[in-house]
Amino acid sequence: MPIPTKMRAMLLTGHGGLDKLVYREDVPVPVPAPKPGEVLIEIAACGVNNTDLNTRTAWYAPQVRSGLTPEVGIKGIDSNDGGQAAWNRNPLKFPRIQGADGVGRIVAVGESVPTSRIGERVITDPCMRDPNRPPRARGTFYIGSEVDGGYAEYAAIVTDNAVKVECGLSDTELATFACSYSTAEEMLARTRLERGETVLVTGASGGVGTATLQLAKRRGARVIAVAGREKERRLRELGADLFVPRERADLAAAVTELVGEQKVDVVIDVVGGPTFTDMLRVLRRAGRYASAGAIAGPYGEIDLRDLVYKDLEMHGVANPEAETIRRLVGYIERGEVKPLVDRTYPLSQLREAHAEFVQKRHIGKIVITVRP
Repeated sequence: MPIPTKMRAMLLTGHGGLDKLVYREDVPVPVPAPKPGEVLIEIAACGVNNTDLNTRTAWYAPQVRSGLTPEVGIKGIDSNDGGQAAWNRNPLKFPRIQGADGVGRIVAVGESVPTSRIGERVITDPCMRDPNRPPRARGTFYIGSEVDGGYAEYAAIVTDNAVKVECGLSDTELATFACSYSTAEEMLARTRLERGETVLVTGASGGVGTATLQLAKRRGARVIAVAGREKERRLRELGADLFVPRERADLAAAVTELVGEQKVDVVIDVVGGPTFTDMLRVLRRAGRYASAGAIAGPYGEIDLRDLVYKDLEMHGVANPEAETIRRLVGYIERGEVKPLVDRTYPLSQLREAHAEFVQKRHIGKIVITVRP
């Protein structure tokens, strides 16, 4: 099929509310660049992630202190961000096509990319890296933020970020993996979670949370899931061994009731906010903590006595390393993890998808279907 010159896409026209998302059917189809070698992907589906809403609303701006509440997610944040409202605190260029979790097939390649890649089914590795930087500092661009992403019929990305996958899952199911599961896998790798250890997972019903739950069970760990009370049954079916309702104000006491003085080996956190102190308190000596988000708020108190006198490790994870998503693809192809699609929306209803996303009623992922 010939590649058209125009495509359907959802454009982010600036920081703010849902009105900043503008649906168009006359956006030029990108041409894959020869340097760096790019491929053109015909997008079939794209997962929705917190980073999409964080970027749109200006939540990343350093002066923002609230969590990603439904009001913030719908109306945006009225802040003078000083050009620091992207994840890396650099100005964002508009219009931008968001969407880090694109899935589709390669239909064209730039001059420096082998034509044998045409026809490959791929998922997008969201993090674009500079190999000349030190490890863990290589992530410089994020698909859907500094470069256009998957909320469009076509996307041109660097060939290394188009990762081939061969499996029987649908496009919608595949669109649940790249961002959430690579983030979860990176946190578990950095904290070195081992068989028989106990891990506390906050925000356990979301995309990263359900990914962490599955990947932790794959490692043979015992999982304590923290989520809304009404989600306990589903999370236990997914493999959670123990459960703490997020409605409990005393997280440390609730965890102690479950595990006694054994304490927790690892905390995997995407919530932050007022429970941050409790998360460090429940860790054993030499315990490990990793964070990849702060949906309940970016500010929290820390008792340095926990950090210092228990010899704790703390990791911040924004950009998983390149080998992480390759491991993840292996898990997918061998059926060691499963997709969790809560609901889908067509591309033209991305605003509605964002409005539903911030209500936090879903378990797993909300996915945008781009190709009917």
